[in-house]
Amino acid sequence: MKRIRIFLFFLFINGICFAQDPGYSQFYANPLHLNPAFTGTTELQRFVLNYRNQWPQKGNSYSTYSISYDRILNNLKSGLGFQTYYDREPNNIINTVSASVSYSHQIQLGMETFMTLGVQGGIVSKQFDLSSLVFPSNIDQVSGEISGSLPMQLSDESKTYPDFAVGVVGQHRRAFWGAGVHHLTQPDESIINGDQKGKLPVKVTVHGGIRTRQLHHGLLSREFTLSPNILYQQQGSFKQLNLGIYMIEKSFLFGAWFRNNIDVRPDALIALVGFAREKFQLGYSFDYTLSKLSNYSHGSHEISLTFFLGTKNGKNLRNRLLIPMI
Repeated sequence: MKRIRIFLFFLFINGICFAQDPGYSQFYANPLHLNPAFTGTTELQRFVLNYRNQWPQKGNSYSTYSISYDRILNNLKSGLGFQTYYDREPNNIINTVSASVSYSHQIQLGMETFMTLGVQGGIVSKQFDLSSLVFPSNIDQVSGEISGSLPMQLSDESKTYPDFAVGVVGQHRRAFWGAGVHHLTQPDESIINGDQKGKLPVKVTVHGGIRTRQLHHGLLSREFTLSPNILYQQQGSFKQLNLGIYMIEKSFLFGAWFRNNIDVRPDALIALVGFAREKFQLGYSFDYTLSKLSNYSHGSHEISLTFFLGTKNGKNLRNRLLIPMI
């Protein structure tokens, strides 16, 4: 474990490995995190809870908690939302708290074509606990004892900065698509004096899919929904592609994805099960790691919980976006 800490922090201080955002496998179940243009894209007020436990091993994992709320404003042409999340990295070395506000404006381009533009702004605070880190210079090569101080000058053990994002979401008939750009100002996250490699890279997200209705054949024929979808994200040198499909059968939802980090080696298979009613949605997914990290990661667990608040006003909203339920 000590060797792992040394290696990871050695990468951190030399700028070889840049910071990246926490990601969710159930990306449509955390809409404001995926794209600020999803703000206010439901008829009812939406309250969402998300939890992700990535690479659990003896309680030492990447854990992320997220809470969001959004709604359509009274004029039905815009939306307002709020989100906060807490991200904890192994051994509590880095703890991140974020709070943001998002706003969207909805445009009708045709009888069956709609578009939503969104912006997001917030504050991010990162706390660094360096007491559990061990550097090669702290280890006595003969006895193996650990001593000494940090081999660098730190400006602080915390970092707070503003953060901004923009996005667009569209729909034509049963097809939906979107794109978002996060960290527009590339905020500096480094706590090392004189470091020029601590900027958080811009994250670009492109997503899309289609929703089709099918019929079971036989005596008890009934309708169900299939929704193939795609997600591509890039942040710095990191690239990721998700290909998958949802199936919605009455109140039950199932999903499967293949995730690849744009490499010859696949990253993970993702399976989802869920339950949905008019004002309630619950989803659970598991990431089965396919790469060499499988011996360490033990997969990832994710839970999403969505509540729809209030009552419908009876109006037929012309700007409904046909995104998957979760």
